[in-house]
Amino acid sequence: MATNFSTVDAYIESFPDAVRSVLDDVRAVIRRVIPDVEESISYGMPTFSVDGRYLVYIAGWKKHISLHAVPDLSASLETEVAAYRSGHGTVKFALSRPIPLDLVERIVSEMVRQRAR
Repeated sequence: MATNFSTVDAYIESFPDAVRSVLDDVRAVIRRVIPDVEESISYGMPTFSVDGRYLVYIAGWKKHISLHAVPDLSASLETEVAAYRSGHGTVKFALSRPIPLDLVERIVSEMVRQRAR
């Protein structure tokens, strides 16, 4: 896989169908939560920004996808996210199981709320 992508589309299209489909689904969730989100590539990953400030990154891998720069969340949401935490600021979802897109939506929604404070 190439490592220098100029667009989010190019990044996503570089993956096999199974990974591409999940990345498209996660991207759609982010766009639904933040209709005016700005997309770019930063640190080699699709990056979603609000008002010029990075909010969340996504990355695809052979066996999982991940969200990056996920801060500590509310206690109730953090309890749900804990099973997917993989190091500080990273939430990892195995491709061997259905991706909980409703949880992704709640994570991104809370990140937007935290940013607005």
